[in-house]
Amino acid sequence: MATAAAAARVLLLLLAVAGALLRPAAAEIKQESFKDDSRASILFEKFGFSRRGFVSIAITGARTSSKLAKAEPDQFGFFLLSDEALFEAIYEQPPPTDLNPNPEPNPGCVLSSPYVKPLFSFADLDGNGNYTKTFPVTQPDEYSLFFANCAPETAVTMEVRTDMYNTNLDGSKDYLSVGQAPVPAIYAFFTVCYLVFLAVWLYVTLYRNRLSAHRIHHLMSGLLAARMLYCISAAEDQHYIRIAGTPHGWDVMFYLFQLVKGVILFAVIALIGTGWSFLKPFLQDKEKKVLMVVIPLQVAANIAAAVVGETGPFLQGWVTWNQIFLFVDVACCCAVLFPVVWSMRSLRESSKTDGKAARTLAKLTLFRQFYVVVIGYLYFTRIIVYALKTITNYKYRWVSVAAEEVATVAFYLFMFYMFRPAERNQYFALDEDEEEAAELALREEEFEL
Repeated sequence: MATAAAAARVLLLLLAVAGALLRPAAAEIKQESFKDDSRASILFEKFGFSRRGFVSIAITGARTSSKLAKAEPDQFGFFLLSDEALFEAIYEQPPPTDLNPNPEPNPGCVLSSPYVKPLFSFADLDGNGNYTKTFPVTQPDEYSLFFANCAPETAVTMEVRTDMYNTNLDGSKDYLSVGQAPVPAIYAFFTVCYLVFLAVWLYVTLYRNRLSAHRIHHLMSGLLAARMLYCISAAEDQHYIRIAGTPHGWDVMFYLFQLVKGVILFAVIALIGTGWSFLKPFLQDKEKKVLMVVIPLQVAANIAAAVVGETGPFLQGWVTWNQIFLFVDVACCCAVLFPVVWSMRSLRESSKTDGKAARTLAKLTLFRQFYVVVIGYLYFTRIIVYALKTITNYKYRWVSVAAEEVATVAFYLFMFYMFRPAERNQYFALDEDEEEAAELALREEEFEL
């Protein structure tokens, strides 16, 4: 009995880890096939329900095959589990008592745990292994939908279709989680922001300061256009998922522009760090190698993100794809900082020989500010935003999306303002009266990272 209770506790802990790895996402209609799958638990989706929530599950062709004795049908089934109940089950699981030494009909099986909400088991299937039913969710909370296989050495084959949604007052279905409902409007708002941003930037680069604009400034225009198209596709993707449960092809555009804006963003950061086109018309070999590394890494990261987003945690290897995305994204963030460091060291060395202390000091100051802001932006969007997704109540998951977009707009405003085309910007500001003070500052301040 103690062994069975320990096994149940370990299984619940594994479910907690799986739930933590699952990013809050739109519970669009999912359909997946499983063939000879022997996993003890399969996480399908996590969804925030209102008081009028429903889970619809349709199973076809379900069958089991075992190397041992034939398993009982009630050892296989679907259940819902809230985060609150999950942690209660892990930390507050009551021990057996003399009056009730074996309260569970199937000890060690999560389906018999008092903390889960069982939906149905294979005992409810018809003779062909089919079953379809819609279950109401009357207690609002964020639930994870699991399939449990409590029979050792037993594999399951089945096709599963899942619909998780809330209903509006008029009876229409809303396939977005409660905390994701404002997301389409958020992306639509920032689409307008980037459209205005792009119009102002094109006016500056193509009209007002056309003669001072360099190739990097036109690439920055492409970055704004890509970000705007990304927000448009994200807004449409989430909108159609909300009303129909499927993205109607907008997911393809979403992942395409996610790739384009990611590649251009990291390329712009790396090229600004090298001073390309406005400080020097060429790239050194080591700077070219950075771009040759960053661009393929971004492609790989976006492929992993597409696999994670379009499949789900029920896919074998889903955690591996998450790890690939995390590793590649961190590698990109580190790689783009090298050109900034190299430029700062090069400027520091050249200040000893070129005799232009004021200009060098201005460049060093600008590069250091850029370096600090890039680190802050990457830290915020990779760590703080993820923390917001994890710790905020499920009703306010949209806050992490809004925070990421606000941080991105703020970063773009800083970067585009500091490196805007101008006849006399901080790169070329040289005042003879400030030369002596700049030389003193360069001697006293090392500008080391």
